[in-house]
Amino acid sequence: MENTFQKQNMTPRLALAIGILAVSSGSIFVRIAQEDAPSLTIAAFRLGLAALILLPVAWLRCRGELLELKASDWGWALASGFFLAIHFGTWITSLEYTSVASSVVLVSTSPLWVALAARVFLDEPLPPALLAGLSLALGGSIVISFAESSSGFYAQPLLGNALALAGALAVSGYWLIGRHLRRHMSLIPYVTLVYGFAALILLITALLFRQPLAGFRPTTYGWFLLLALVPQLLGHSTFNWSLAHLPAAYVAIATLGEPIGAAILAFLFLGENPTLLKMAAVALILVGILLALRQSHGKIEKTQLQRPLE
Repeated sequence: MENTFQKQNMTPRLALAIGILAVSSGSIFVRIAQEDAPSLTIAAFRLGLAALILLPVAWLRCRGELLELKASDWGWALASGFFLAIHFGTWITSLEYTSVASSVVLVSTSPLWVALAARVFLDEPLPPALLAGLSLALGGSIVISFAESSSGFYAQPLLGNALALAGALAVSGYWLIGRHLRRHMSLIPYVTLVYGFAALILLITALLFRQPLAGFRPTTYGWFLLLALVPQLLGHSTFNWSLAHLPAAYVAIATLGEPIGAAILAFLFLGENPTLLKMAAVALILVGILLALRQSHGKIEKTQLQRPLE
């Protein structure tokens, strides 16, 4: 996958755009699968199928790198998988209690936590353009969340919103550890290990909560597979590729484009009609993303020139 990006001269910004389109479909697939399967099971299948698809590729193409990994690398990969498991377990569950728009925008607040933590742990700067864009985007996300909570359409929107926020906090740890590991690990070994560890943690959790793992309709397994292929392998793996070339905060803020795509798909396929307030908030998010990424373009390109593609 990583070599494919390089052969096609894929730029980090273009890769992020493709990743956003792919992950935007995830909430739609989840909502449909939830008609027949519990949330923890959906999360376990999503990551488990993705890991199984990647495993033979990783072993055949990257066996040497996997065998040469240090014990600390395995430990960090396990920690990353732990955070990813919490992220998907809480976020997918949140879709049972609140709307797609509210859930996705809250889980997308991860850039705030990533930017703050990256400054402390990775010594990555917080330029004014990034802070201004982040503030606008997060402001739009908060407006959407409060509008959904006051609509009265969902029975427990506050619970759903709280779970989505927990997912945002968890995925921040996943991004930061990924930024650390991707500096010396290639993409396929990294995502194979992290997705595999996350799947095992979710599987154990589902068993502890006595969630069924079989007996679903054939179409439900099809949605599981689509979740693994599109938002997981294409979407999240693209983000992980970008982590080797861009600061963690920039990758995270670009993912704020997901609420826009998810809201559009929810309108088309789930009948979730956006209000004028929601549309204005989405516009605010888009302006924030463009401000942060466009004004910081020069610094990003300088970073790319100083760091060779892996």
